[in-house]
Formats: sequence, C-alpha cells, structure tokens
Amino acid sequence: MKKLHISSGLLLSAILLSSSCKKFEDMNYNPKEASGDQVQVEYFINNSIIGAQMDPHIAERVFVLYWKTASHQHLTNGITSGNLDDGWSTDYYRYISGWLNSINKGIEIADEKKANGTAFAWTENLKQVARIWRAYLMSEMSDNFGPITINGFQGVNPEFSDVKTVYYFILDELKDASAKLDLSLTPSDELKKTDPAYAYNYAQWQRYANSLRLRLAMRLSEVDATKAKAEFQDAATKPLITNMSDAFQVAEKANGWDALSGVMSREWNAQILSTTLENIYTGLGGIKSADLLGANAQSHIKPADYAGLKLTDHFSTKTNDPFAGYWMDGIPFTMDPRAFKAFPLAGDFTNPDFCKYPSYDQEAWETTTADLNDANGNAVLTLDGAFTWNGSNGGAWGVPGSKNGWRGWPGAAPRLALKYRNSTNKRVFFAPWETYFLMAEAALRGWTVPMSAEEAYTAGVQASFDYWGIGGLASTYLNSEDYNRLGTSVKWSHITEPPASYTVTYKNGYTNVAGTATILYPVNNLYKNGAVKNDQLTKIITQKYIAQVPWLPLESWSDRRRLGLPFFENPNAEAALANMPDLNSGNYMTGSIKFFPQRLAYPGSLKNTNSKGYDQAVAALGGPDKVLTPLWWAKK
Repeated sequence: MKKLHISSGLLLSAILLSSSCKKFEDMNYNPKEASGDQVQVEYFINNSIIGAQMDPHIAERVFVLYWKTASHQHLTNGITSGNLDDGWSTDYYRYISGWLNSINKGIEIADEKKANGTAFAWTENLKQVARIWRAYLMSEMSDNFGPITINGFQGVNPEFSDVKTVYYFILDELKDASAKLDLSLTPSDELKKTDPAYAYNYAQWQRYANSLRLRLAMRLSEVDATKAKAEFQDAATKPLITNMSDAFQVAEKANGWDALSGVMSREWNAQILSTTLENIYTGLGGIKSADLLGANAQSHIKPADYAGLKLTDHFSTKTNDPFAGYWMDGIPFTMDPRAFKAFPLAGDFTNPDFCKYPSYDQEAWETTTADLNDANGNAVLTLDGAFTWNGSNGGAWGVPGSKNGWRGWPGAAPRLALKYRNSTNKRVFFAPWETYFLMAEAALRGWTVPMSAEEAYTAGVQASFDYWGIGGLASTYLNSEDYNRLGTSVKWSHITEPPASYTVTYKNGYTNVAGTATILYPVNNLYKNGAVKNDQLTKIITQKYIAQVPWLPLESWSDRRRLGLPFFENPNAEAALANMPDLNSGNYMTGSIKFFPQRLAYPGSLKNTNSKGYDQAVAALGGPDKVLTPLWWAKK
C-alpha cells in the first residue's frame, strides 16, 4: 500500500503537526500514520486553521507583543521603538511555515485523489477552500516579513518572490478558487466537524474569499492603483461578508495552552490602554460619559474643557502626543461609547468585564494607586487611577520615567476587557465592518462599487456598534461634529478642519494651582503633509481602526503603513533609541516612516541555514533586512 510522503517547505523544516492542537484526537484520526488512500484533505485544512488560531506561546509573541504593539492597541515598548526579538521571529516563521506546509499538503492530496480516482464529490471544493486559506496565510506571512516563497510546495527548490509577485499570485488564487466553489454541495455532519470556521458552508467560504480579495486589493492602492482598482471592482460585484453570521471567526476554548486558547489570554500581559486609543476615543461622537457609565463613576466625570493634572517632572513631553505631560485625574466629559466597553476603568470591580488578571497577584489589579517619586526614590505624589482615563506610550522615558511608578502599573489604568482575555470568545479574522470600510474607501477613490462612500461608512460604523451591543447609539454618534483629541469628527459631511489649537483648564499636579493652557492638535506629517485632520478618508480609517480593536491588529498596522492613518504619536525621545536612531529630542514633533515599525526582520535561522535563500529574499525586499524597511505597498 502506498504510504503518504510529507515533504518539507519554506526552507524551514517543519513537522506537519508540530503546531497543531489536539483536534485530531477528538475525531480519532492520526494522519501521520495514515496511508495515501486513507488520509483526507479536510484533516490538513483543519490542522492549518486551528494552528493559525495561535497557541499561547506564539500568540503572546506575535499577536500581542508584535501586532498589538505595532498597531498601538495597548501600552508596551518593544517593536514600537524598533526592537525585535529574533527568538520570537524564528518561532513565528517556523509556526507559519508549518501552517502553510499543512494547507499545501491538503491541496496536493486533493490533486492526487482526483488523479487516482479516489476523490469524493466534495474533494474539489475542499481544494478551493484550502487555496483560499492558503491565500490568507501567505498574505499574513508577507505582511510581516515581505518577500516569501510561492513555489515552496511544488516539488522544486523554493525561491523567494518580491511582494508584488506574492500579491498578484494571492489575488489570482482568491478569484479562481472563489469561482470554482460548487455551492450546491451540502457537507455531511462529519465533514462539518473538521472546519472550525464555517463548517464547510461553501457560500460563506466564497464570501470570505471575495472580502479577503477586497482587503488585499486595497493594500496595493498607493503603489499599484490600476491593479488595486481592477481587482477590487471585480470582487465587489460578488457575495461578500456583510453581517456577523458570515464573519470568519474561530471559537476559543479555555484549554490552557493549545491552539484554541485565547490569543490574548496570558494573564501577565497587562494590555493597558494606549495613548493612541486614548486620544482617538476621547471626545469622538459627542456622547456623554455620564450616559455610558454607572452610578459609581458619575462623580469622577470632568468638565469638557478639563485636561487633568500637569505633571511634567514625571511624564515625558518629548513626543507629539497633544496631551504629553498631563494625567487625567477623572473621566473625560464625552467618549466614544466603545471605549469603556473595550477598556473598563481601573477600580470598577463590579463591572463583569473588568479583568482581574493576573489572578495569582490580586494586588496588581486591585491596587489603583501608584507613586511619583523624586530622584532619591521618595514619594512626591500618589496618583489614584481608579475611575480615570489615561493611556501610555512607549519609547525612552528617561528621567521622568525613572521616577514614575504609575506607568505600567496594571491596577491604575484602563485595561482590555475580560471577555477578550478569558478564552470564551471567538477570534475574528474578518468581520462585516471591514467590508464596509473597504467599500467606503473604494467609493471615495472613485472606484465602481455597489454602495456610496457615505452608505458604506455608515454601515461600517453600525456593524461595529452592533458587535459591541450598543447599536442604538449609532445614529446619535454618526451625527456628531465633535472633534476628538486628534481633530477628527464622526459625521460624514462634516469636513471642516479643526482650529489649530484650543484652550483647556488644568491643575498643577504638584501645587494644585489651577491654570489654562493652549493645546495644539497634532500634525500628521505622513498624511497630506499634515494639513488635513478631518477629511473623509481620515474618518473611514479612524472608524476602521476602532472597529478592529482588539481582534485585527495586523490590519490596523497595515493601514498605518499604507496610508499613515490614523495618527500615531511618536515614541518618547527623552533619550536615544538604539533601534530608531533617526528619532531624537530635536524632531519628535514631526511624523516620519522612520519613527514606527514597518516589518519583521527575517529570523537569523534563515540566514544561517540557507544563505542563498536569505540573500534572495533581501534582494527582493529592496532594502536592508531591518524593522524600519518599508514593504513594497507601504509609504516610502
């Protein structure tokens, strides 16, 4: 009897099931011992999808510490300051190579079965599903590293292709695979069990393929507009993900350490509100915080013009965050209503979504106070973060940071809600709001799509609000002309630019003396030379960014790299940043592509084990193998 031969791929030897969960055990299948005529395509698809859900080891390193950090979804340093960990990158490269190895083997098995006459009626459909999923995995890998192989599982020595070639291949695959799905087939109950995303509802797989094609076509908008437009317009005529029932999502399970455990479940990751999100949420939508919060928070709400405590001896001012040096000793007057849903306030212990992590260190989440010290370590002031709204950013905090005990203390700042951390949710890979925001951007560009830009924008906001369970607030929100701290409003037709500055009240945190100050709206030099803060593309990407929290940080990072939107404050520059040498104390008020990460460097193992392939990859990259080298489709 012919035995199944499993080949290696992507130049990194990967055991086929090395990064899988125990899903096969549930079905009493052991594909490693199966013969060629026994093994089935669905085993490999199931293995690849569940593997890409990410077990806690790789999820912490990539999803949390790389993607969420790069997209400014939470406070941390690392990649935001240009720092990478080669061990993390090596692990990720190995893992995703394994996922691709598995899905490519599934395609190979489908072809073999067709050739030898052992195919089932659904085998050809499974092949198309595998091609769709492979397209996603290739886009994920390329969006992180850049050039990758596209011929690595075809019986030949793989060669690295430039990002343009990779994207053209992926787009062709999605178009062809979507068209070849036979929607008349109904999967058996047993077959459904092997698809953790759609239970082999082929119509839903087709919607995913078409929506994914929208995403990847738009990725080319700034460098290859003709191709982007043609691919997008064609995909937009086909069925798409337009409601949550069709979203690509995989259920998490509280299993501890396997691939179905939550991607954000490690309790030692505080996942504190970032400065970027703090500024985007605050004031946006004009809905009063008093109408969003319970009785225990009402006395903490501050007037609309209040900036907080001025504490410049302990909070860095060498960044273009418009509220650098201030700490809000309460709750802002108005807030995007999703903010408190995503990041419950410190000290709000009765909130069922308040995250009491780490569960093994009650003091870390229960203690809401932290000291600001003098140079000798003596407390100058104690801050109580209970029912306050403060994010924090990365970079070099220098002397102010050395004396600041509040920054990074989990119990004293808003942190990500429990329901996204306790492995009881569904990880979202593609949701309807993204379809709508992509459609809005396309219409704004003048491309031919089924909806107007405003209709799609409105639908995207509504879809996001519905997901958060606050759909009834969307109408009021969508009519708001209030600016957030970045100078952007919600209402589609309201494109009046904010004034250059506005006046706020504050208290000197050390003397308690009240004062007034002028706050400048930040200048986003990466978008229209910094002259525009409230046009319709900024609105679209702002809303898309908010909607993608917390499930799609890679997409938010990609939008930032592609467009320079939304505005990200620079890392603090109180001291030199070794891996971001162009940012310094003389230019921190200016935005630059050199001031935020662009990619992951290839793992050292690739260079050490295959120098020819590594040299080929770097040549295709078109720049040094560094975190600050932009990808082909990104801003230059």
